[in-house]
Amino acid sequence: MKFCSIASGSSGNCIYAGSEHSSVLVDAGISGIRIERGLSSIDRTTRDVDAVLVTHEHSDHIKGVGVLARKYGLPIYATEGTARELKQNRQVGEIPEGLLRIIHADEAFAVGDLLIRPFEIPHDAAEPVGFRIECGGKSAAVATDMGCYTDYIVRNLENLDVLLLEANHDVRMLETGPYPYYLKRRILSDHGHLSNETSGQLLGRLLNDGIRHVFLGHLSKENNYEALAYETVCTEVTFGDNPYKAGDFEITIAGRDEPSAAVNW
Repeated sequence: MKFCSIASGSSGNCIYAGSEHSSVLVDAGISGIRIERGLSSIDRTTRDVDAVLVTHEHSDHIKGVGVLARKYGLPIYATEGTARELKQNRQVGEIPEGLLRIIHADEAFAVGDLLIRPFEIPHDAAEPVGFRIECGGKSAAVATDMGCYTDYIVRNLENLDVLLLEANHDVRMLETGPYPYYLKRRILSDHGHLSNETSGQLLGRLLNDGIRHVFLGHLSKENNYEALAYETVCTEVTFGDNPYKAGDFEITIAGRDEPSAAVNW
């Protein structure tokens, strides 16, 4: 399998995951040009992609969805609630008939030889999901835009090879920063975003002997920075109630504007 973060942050998200025969994008919250450039960095093109999986309808996850559907005929997979919001979104525009396909949390579906497992996530959107992607005993997942985590989410993220996990904000930076009060409360709520500390605590429950790479993603531009997210998550892992230390694994930041190096396994 191959996994690459093309963009991950509060200003736009797009993740590539694929096998030798099939591939998908998880979200398309950046322009088609940026998506094409990101795919080119891993020797892929948009025409190599078989589908777009949409986690939820917020603009940083759907800006390019309509363009990809109209220009390349890509199927768009989304829950019923998300699909309803997409149809009403002027930024997305028209999605050609037959390309918007309804999925349900906890009901797996196939895209080529990829098995996709959607799971519910707690976020302030219509019907948001995360995605676990499997092929031939290998697995990767994208888990962002979660205000908290539950045992159900842990079960869906266990025994992964590769994980992109949200580390959105530093709580102190957010609390003392320029955001209005209502937005701070939204981000800190159980339907907002994971803080660095909570991300590290969740990661401590997910690490396993076979995990190959962890990306920390969806960092806030205003309320976080890469070194802080990395150090905080690593500290939570190393000193948490688990048998591992952060140095036992490859942990990197998924950049906001630049594609990550691809992980191949």
